[in-house]
Amino acid sequence: MSRPPVLDPLTAYALWAPEYPAHAHNPVMQAEERAMLELMPADLQGMAVLDAGCGSGRYMRHALHRGAARVAGVDLSPAMLRRAAAAPCAGNTLQVAQARLTALPLPDAFADLTVCGLVIGHLEALGPALAELRRVTRPGGALLVSDIHPIGPALGWLRDFKAGGQRYAVRHTQHLYSHWHAACAALDLAIEEVREPMLDPTRIPDGAHFDPVALEVPVALVFRLRRRPLPSTVDAP
Repeated sequence: MSRPPVLDPLTAYALWAPEYPAHAHNPVMQAEERAMLELMPADLQGMAVLDAGCGSGRYMRHALHRGAARVAGVDLSPAMLRRAAAAPCAGNTLQVAQARLTALPLPDAFADLTVCGLVIGHLEALGPALAELRRVTRPGGALLVSDIHPIGPALGWLRDFKAGGQRYAVRHTQHLYSHWHAACAALDLAIEEVREPMLDPTRIPDGAHFDPVALEVPVALVFRLRRRPLPSTVDAP
């Protein structure tokens, strides 16, 4: 099979958006989401949540379902944002905005919880994106960040999709665990937990064409990070 054209993310998601559902719609996303939701607090009552690189809004919906009082979604793709804006908010505050991950249109310390699912790989540089995610997360707040596991690109896997009968791939940059560790150390982000979920064989559709090695290796890299709280101050005697 010939390799598909590799598109930049903005072009790719403009093509993909009309058929891109607001839920985990393939086995890799399902494995990633399972790990992300295990690390997400079950009760988000009263919290502000940011879904950075929200796409069609799947993590916005999870945050609203868990009671978040205010949810913001930011994405580069206008076509995907239109889908995210349709999330049922049931009276809670929901806002969406178009922006790059490295220039989020939000104030410092906006979010109690920042979520960024399967987006970082679309950027060549890891550090600036993590710095911006840290900026908009309050001191003491958590960041849930995931990416395609670096073993995937090493094995030649593509982030591919079909649109108009044509197969395409989205540009992806491989970020190794050592890169994450160095970037978090530079930003004083604590790595609290790391998950490397694998595919669930029972969730693979009958007749699916995929590399059988995918059943033997992790398919996503999932982090729970913590922006360290500000040091407490003590009045001088």
